[in-house]
Amino acid sequence: MSEFKRLNVGVIGTGWVGGIRANACAQNPLVDQLHIAEIDPKRQAEIAAETDPTSITDDWQTLIDDASIDLIVIAMTPETARFPIVMAALEAGKHVFVEKPIAPSIAEAEQAYALAASKDLKISIGYSRRFDPRYVYVRKALMDGVIGEPVTCLISRHSTRELGEKITGRSKMSPTSIGGVHDLDFILWCLQPRKPVRVYSQQAGKLFSQKSDTPDHQWVMVTMDDGTTITVGIGWILPAGYPNFVQAWIEVIGTDGALTIDDTHKEVQFNTVKDGIRYPMSSMPGEAVDHVFAGAMYDETKHFLEAVAYGRPAMVTSDEAIQVMELYNAADLSAERGEPVLLPRNDASTG
Repeated sequence: MSEFKRLNVGVIGTGWVGGIRANACAQNPLVDQLHIAEIDPKRQAEIAAETDPTSITDDWQTLIDDASIDLIVIAMTPETARFPIVMAALEAGKHVFVEKPIAPSIAEAEQAYALAASKDLKISIGYSRRFDPRYVYVRKALMDGVIGEPVTCLISRHSTRELGEKITGRSKMSPTSIGGVHDLDFILWCLQPRKPVRVYSQQAGKLFSQKSDTPDHQWVMVTMDDGTTITVGIGWILPAGYPNFVQAWIEVIGTDGALTIDDTHKEVQFNTVKDGIRYPMSSMPGEAVDHVFAGAMYDETKHFLEAVAYGRPAMVTSDEAIQVMELYNAADLSAERGEPVLLPRNDASTG
């Protein structure tokens, strides 16, 4: 194994997802020191007990200014406030792992990637579906050609309204840009080198629209440059149940076969008189189960730590990240206009 330097890591924001990242770092032997920025005093005490960090503060700038910190994980909310922290971390010469979105606009995302490249720094986005073995099997099957040429792909993902309440209460981002982006990244990754050329999307709302501008669900249909079609649906108004329950159904149909993933988390049922049937381990990021972790985020965090420590490429490239941004921006524009939107950058007929 090649030589490596143990890393000092800073985690900014340790809520639901950031807490998972912080714990993954605390338990990884590649990490020497763990520094945490968290504004909620109660959560500070909880995460300190879980991870025993070297330092903890309520000011993220403290971590940026600490020259000993090699890598920053950015997971704070609201999502729209992350970009200035990304740029500050890069300016300070730190590698960056950021939960989506990396930036409010494509131009700003390109600015961040250019800055990282100029300083020889690694930067990546949290697209954890790439680290779920079932999802990776879809990519392998397509790359190996075992189901022939892909014809159509469907992903339907819905979460409980308690998760919807959290998201819509802190941001006006669309269901696709905040939730469906994981599935768009996943299916574009599986279908490489094919590229999207046309997008049509619709949104609707009868629940959250009563008190916000955020729709209840969004469906996106994408046509790829070889004619393959993708349909991705994302919603967040399932009845309240197990905390943060998320269910998904995936179908990939090819000329010589098909793949189906039942990602509804109903293989483990927990039934009590008090709460009825619930589905543990059903949140999309995953959750701790005693001494193990059920979910892909630990492996994803480990991958980025190794990429920095050993000088390996990060999983999500800048081109891939920009393409996903282009796609969900086009989907939101389509929903606003009520008509298809072309992606001329990928349309050979416009070149």
